[in-house]
Amino acid sequence: MTHQIKFLGAFSLAIMSLSPSAAKAGWEVIEAEGEVEVVKGKMSLTPAEQWNKSSSRPSDNGELWTLDGFALNELSFFAAIPSGKTLFHNASARERPLPKFKSDMLLTDLAELFESTNRIVLATSLFEMGTVEPAKLGGHDAVRFRYNYAIENDELKRSGEAVAAIVDGKLYLVNFVAPSIHFFDRDIAKVRALIETIKIAS
Repeated sequence: MTHQIKFLGAFSLAIMSLSPSAAKAGWEVIEAEGEVEVVKGKMSLTPAEQWNKSSSRPSDNGELWTLDGFALNELSFFAAIPSGKTLFHNASARERPLPKFKSDMLLTDLAELFESTNRIVLATSLFEMGTVEPAKLGGHDAVRFRYNYAIENDELKRSGEAVAAIVDGKLYLVNFVAPSIHFFDRDIAKVRALIETIKIAS
């Protein structure tokens, strides 16, 4: 494996706290050798460089990739989430219920759904939404939004950008997050280029 996987970011650690089996995660190298299926074939894309895929899943409809380790860069894919389901595993539904996606949501509602979900998952009030603008995902109308957050008692600030769409009443979302200093700016252009190659399975 070209890139050494050594670190878990706060985002991944929070996800793993919602899914105990994630602690046994392994890794698969994703080579830049043509089109690759994502989330059990519900989407596909064409990487321009090598990535690493975690065997840990944020949900049954999700998948996690990284270039250098989750503390440095994390790319998550969510595909075909049906109405009434949450973005992440909701193992602590009684203590920390997550908001549910609804098929009649507006595209702008998806940014609010994402923010509300991550305030709970990350257990932080230090989560700020930035720009929200129209976009495309797999040729479908979508919304792109930027955000910043920090974990309580952690000085490291992180930045993220996500693109989300509703296709045939189901939620599709791609999210990238990295430390605000250096790593987000270093990698966001290549992530955007990768997202441009996404195809949504019919």
